[in-house]
Formats: sequence, C-alpha cells, structure tokens
Amino acid sequence: MTKEEPPAESGSRSENPEFRLPDVLPVLAIRDAIVFPLAVSPLGVGQERSIRLVDEAMKGDRLIALVGQKNDARPARPDDCHRIGVVASILQLKRDSDGSMRLIVQGIARIRILEFTSEQPFLKARVELAPEPVDPSIETEALVRSLKDLFRHWVEVTPDVPDMISQAVETLDDARQLANVVAATLQIDAGVRQEILEMDSVRTKLERLVQLVQHDIAVRDLGAKITSQTQEQMSKAQRDYFLREQVRTIQKELGDEDADAPVVRALREKLAGLKLPQEARKEADRELARLERLPAASAEHGTIRNFLEWLAELPWDRLTATGIDVARARTVLDEDHHGLEKVKERILEHLAVRKLRRDRGLDVGEGRDRAPILCFVGPPGVGKTSLGQSIARATGREFMRISLGGVHDESEIRGHRRTYVGAMPGRIVQALRRAGASDPVFMLDEIDKVSASFQGDPAAALLEVLDPAQNASFTDNYLGVPFDLSRVLFICTANTTSTIAQPLLDRMEIIQLAGYMEEEKVEIARKYLVPRQRAAAGLAEAELEIDDEALRRMVAEHTREAGVRGLDRVVATICRKAALRVASGAEMKVVVHAADVPSFLGPSHQPPSTAERIDRPGVATGLAWTPVGGDILFVEASLVPSREGRVILTGSLGDVMRESAQAAVSYVRSHAAEIGADANAFDDRDVHIHVPSGSIPKDGPSAGVTMVTALASAATGRLVRSDLAMTGEITLRGKVLPIGGLKEKALAAHRAGIRTLLIPKWNMIDVDEIPPQLRKELTFVPVETLDEVLAAALIAAPAPREAAAPAV
Repeated sequence: MTKEEPPAESGSRSENPEFRLPDVLPVLAIRDAIVFPLAVSPLGVGQERSIRLVDEAMKGDRLIALVGQKNDARPARPDDCHRIGVVASILQLKRDSDGSMRLIVQGIARIRILEFTSEQPFLKARVELAPEPVDPSIETEALVRSLKDLFRHWVEVTPDVPDMISQAVETLDDARQLANVVAATLQIDAGVRQEILEMDSVRTKLERLVQLVQHDIAVRDLGAKITSQTQEQMSKAQRDYFLREQVRTIQKELGDEDADAPVVRALREKLAGLKLPQEARKEADRELARLERLPAASAEHGTIRNFLEWLAELPWDRLTATGIDVARARTVLDEDHHGLEKVKERILEHLAVRKLRRDRGLDVGEGRDRAPILCFVGPPGVGKTSLGQSIARATGREFMRISLGGVHDESEIRGHRRTYVGAMPGRIVQALRRAGASDPVFMLDEIDKVSASFQGDPAAALLEVLDPAQNASFTDNYLGVPFDLSRVLFICTANTTSTIAQPLLDRMEIIQLAGYMEEEKVEIARKYLVPRQRAAAGLAEAELEIDDEALRRMVAEHTREAGVRGLDRVVATICRKAALRVASGAEMKVVVHAADVPSFLGPSHQPPSTAERIDRPGVATGLAWTPVGGDILFVEASLVPSREGRVILTGSLGDVMRESAQAAVSYVRSHAAEIGADANAFDDRDVHIHVPSGSIPKDGPSAGVTMVTALASAATGRLVRSDLAMTGEITLRGKVLPIGGLKEKALAAHRAGIRTLLIPKWNMIDVDEIPPQLRKELTFVPVETLDEVLAAALIAAPAPREAAAPAV
C-alpha cells in the first residue's frame, strides 16, 4: 500500500525571475546520483532523519538542497558532503509500506553551501546561489552545435534512450540548459557528474561533455563493428571467445594494452619475483606469451597454465639449511638413536666434509656438491629412516621421504611429457614443491625394491638424480628445463644391495646397519619405545612402569628380529592393556615385572632350543643371512635304503644352494673313510638333505659347510655340537671359502643362545665389525678346511647305536 501526495504546481520555478532562494535549506545528501538544474530525477529515501526532512519540506515550500555524498557513511555528516549542489523542488512523493519514500524532484538552480547550521534532527545549511556564467562567444556557439550533433548520434547508438530526448535537446538554445540536460542524460558515474556540476564556466562544461559523448560513441561504434565482423552461428565456446575478443579490442582501442587477465598477471608477477635460471626464464616468458593469446576454452590453455603454476611454485632459490654444526649433529644423533656408533661416525664424517668444502668455497659452479650419496642398508626396524630425519634436524633442512618400493615406471621419477593428458612432474619435483626449499634432505626409501617393466627402468632414471656430477642439471620431462639438485642431500635406504642395479650402486656409499643385541633393544625400549607408546595410550609416566627384566623377557621370548619394530608393537600391546586397567579403575599404577609378561602377552611361541633339535646324528645348525637380518637354520641329512642312489633335496632350495648340496654329497662320499664312516655307507642308499621351513625359499652358497657336517654326522653316527653354529662355502677339494653378512649371522646366533661360531678363516677380519660386547660373549673358531670343520663340530665319542638312526 502506498500513499500518494498531490503533485506540485505546474511550471518551473527556475523560470520565475522572482524566485528567491531561502537563506537556510534542509540538506539531503544523496549517493550514486547527482541532480542538475532543470533535470527531473527520481530519488529513494529510507533513513529516518531523511524521511523527517522530506516531511518538514512538504509542510513548507517543498524546497530542499541536494548535495552529493563523498562516502557511504550513515548518517552523513557535514564533512561527508560536497559543497556544490542544487536547490530542488519535490514534485511528487510516494510512501511505501515499509516506511520508505520515493520522490520525484526537479532541480531549480545551482547552489553553494556556505556553512552547516545544524545536524539534528537533520542537516540544515546556509546556502547561496552559484551562478554559471555564459560566454556569448563564437566558440561557445560552436560547442553548442557540436554537442547537439554528437548527442543526436549518441541517442541513435544507445538503444535504451528514447528519441524524444534528442528532439527536446534540439529545441534548447540556452547553453546552460543544454549542458545540464545532456549531463543529466549521459550514462556516466556520479563522480564525473559532480565534476561537471562543480564547473563554474558553461564553456568548460560543454568541452567536457563533448569529450565524454565522443568517447561513449567511439566505444559503442567499436562494439557494433566487432559485432558485425564476428556475427555467426556460434557454440558456447565460440561465444565466450567472441566476448573475450571484444574486451581485448576495446582495451586496445582505449590504449589499455597491459590489462592482463588476473591469473596471467598473478603468474607473471610471481615468476618475476623468482631467480629463475636463464633457460627456465626463457621458457616461462614464451609460455606466458602463448597463454595470453589462447582462449580459456582451449584445451592447451589449461596445460600451459598448469605448467606455469608448477614453475612458479618450485623453490628455485629458497634455502633453509642453517649450516652444518658437527657438534650439534653429534648431539642430535645421540639423542635420537642408541648405539650405531660406527654409523653415526660415518654420518658425521660426511657432514664435516660438506661443511669444510662450503666454508672454504670449494663448492662452486655446476655440480658443486660432489659428496657421495649415502645408502643405509640393513634389516627393517634398525633406524634407517629415522637417521635421515635426525640429519635433517641437525642441519636445519626440510625432510622429505620418497617411497620407491614397487615403483616400476620410469615416469614416476622423470615425470610425463606435457603432451599427455593428465601429465605431472615426477616424484622428485613433486617432493621439491612440497618441501618448499631447494636444499632438503631426500630419503629415497626402499631403493632396492625398484623394478623394471615395459614402462622403463626407474633405476636408470635415478642415475642422473643420484650422480653428483649430473644432478646439477636434472631435467624433468614435464618441466623441460634443468633444476639444480646438487644442493639436495640424498640418502637412500635398502634391505639388501643384491637387487640394486650395479651402475646405481656405484654412485652410492653403502653404510651397513646390523641388528641390535638384546641389551641394546632393552635400552632402546626404555629410552624411546616405552615413553612413546605410553603417551600414545594416554598414560602418565606415574601410571605405568615396565622394569628392565620384563623388557628383557619380551625381547627374548616374544620378538626374534634384527630391529625393534616388533618390540615396539609388543610394548604398545602392554600399554593398551595397562590403559584398560587404569581407565576402568582397577589399578592406579600398573607395574610390569618379568613374571607379569605372560599375563599381558600370553605364552611365548618360540621354537625349541638347538639342544632339543640336535638330539640325533644328521642334524647341524647353520647361519643364514636374509634381507630382514640374520637367522639360524637347521640342515637335516638322512641315508635312506634304495637301489637308485639318488640325492634328494627338499626345503624350497634355490639353484645355488642345490649345487652346494651336490658338492657336499660328493665330498662326503669321496672322503668317507677319512671322516670315519663305513666305506659302504652310501651303497644302495639315497641321500636326503632337508632344510625345514619348506615354505620359505632359501638360496646361497654359505650353507655348504653345514651340509657337509650334517652328512658326515649321518654317515658316522656322531652327534653335532648343539652349542655351535657354522657358516662357510665349500669346494670339492675340501676348502672353506669366505662368506658375507658375518655380523648379522653372529647376532642371529646370539639371539638363539649359541655362543660358539665356526667361520671361515678369511672372515676373521670381519670380526672387528661386530660390537665389542657381542665379541666378548661369542667364541669364533676359524677354519680353513673341512677336516677342521668336522674335527670341531662332531662330538668325538660315537653316539649309542640306537641314537644313530637317520634323522627324519
């Protein structure tokens, strides 16, 4: 519902020469609209004090002062108002149901505000007329004619302006009236309208209006020209392209050729702030130029944009390393890892060399960092990955782990070419972006599990990454420009070196990490595992206590591993059960002693001791190396009556181990008399050699000594010492050859409770690699021939006859 008040009297007061301006007028500040003299304009009024102002004016002569407002302040203050405005008469008023008003006003004359007399209940000001002098010159007359002609053309090219306005303007001869009517009709913003209103000279107003009309006509004519040139049947993508071309053409005609799209401009600014190599800068500039020319709907537009975003986000020149402090690095390594003294020493040597080379300016130019790549090799759970994290913490670098296990596609390392759909950079470049620095520590985990396929060999791609002489210009297929990787500290991890490609292995320095002794595991559990798992279970330090004997029993009975990962799981189990007791209120503090371990973990499932398994002739204890650490294995030999004289091998043996078994059988047969066996012991007999745990594949030459001993025991009926384990490769001449992995094998024997090791004489040099504490507890018997082996391994007195039955 609206209430309409009667219109004002017809006729314009400005035409009345006797019109007198009151000294004080109510002031209505208006935003985004400027009213000119003689112009009729609609206004909306919604503020309470503005409504009150209109009500007061309607009671009197309906005159109000209209001035432009400088900002959006509500309510307007005197400082927010322009000083030049118009005095206007309210012609019509409508009230809306929400209390607001809609006015139709007509400007009468230009006024100047001298001073504001009051602000409440609404603005009032003392005003005076601000006349606009007209210069009756030829120039003014020419401007009037020119403006009329231009205005007529403008109405023709502006579809939303009625033709009657052009006819009305044609009848105006007064320059002042012409300027006001044209200014009120033109589609210009409030700032330009206020500028025209404040011009005192009518001639100046006419010049400005001619300029504005010409500019608007030029823009509209250009739009019509573009429309006529590109008008055709268009799909949505073509229509978008057409609109963009319109904008670009308009910008070019206006001289605004540097007005880039926001995305392109942001990319340009970001790339400009980077210290890109010359080749990368050239490629970036070329692709930026192409991006500006391509429409956004083009498929190539997205490809180029993604490429430039990758260039902009890579850390070309950002370094985070705080320098190498060898003393601090030693402290960090000792804090994070127990034992591993030789490994820590080698890491510190590596860091010290890098520090001296950089401090003395030896690392300059391409490939400046030519230090070898470290590769930690050892069984799972011995701390290979955490060593890399400690190095990163000690040097102030970012740490990034890249898992290479199961990678079989070369593009995973080098990336895909941009021509492929969904192409991305390789893992190296992706990790660099995540690290946000060009000198992080990269941990290439499980490098021994990289495999080749029809998609290429990732190991071959890693050659450039890990070669200090080449990685200063590593080129990813996606980027297509070199990136300097020489500042990256690469560290690799592996369980074994046997599956690493030889060219790749040549570029790395191998650091062996063997398993832990029992005491070391107890110490690691007390210092690291128990506090971490206790916190993970939500327990306070005073709520759970596990003594050393309990830890020792957990190590001995519930974990048989080289590392401590299984021990960590066992400790987590105890912490969870303790948390259950504390949370249920059964106990305030849980103390775990050695006798309490079965109640938490259940009975142990350890295999029987060697003494229990070697209870008859034909069984010997050997030592084996596996990628997950050393282990012991039992070799069983039996002579089975048969006319065929076969050699039967069971236990999932590999080709090399089968050949060792054949060599062992040949040696024992040919030296039967020398070892004390019956000369006819092998007549009409099958020789059966079995290595238990047949579901586990086994291979390698180092079980030859154990097979000879088991065969000799079966042939002579003499028992093999149960407290002795052996390893060594054999020849048909009875020589014992050296083997590898002695440290891991010694740890496995110690875990199994064996204290005497029979090893090749040539491996005594490797005994120094075994921890001193372990050496004190073990006895190493060096042997050079199989005669020495049998003399040390077989019990001298023959076993009772019934005990000499072949092992089954």
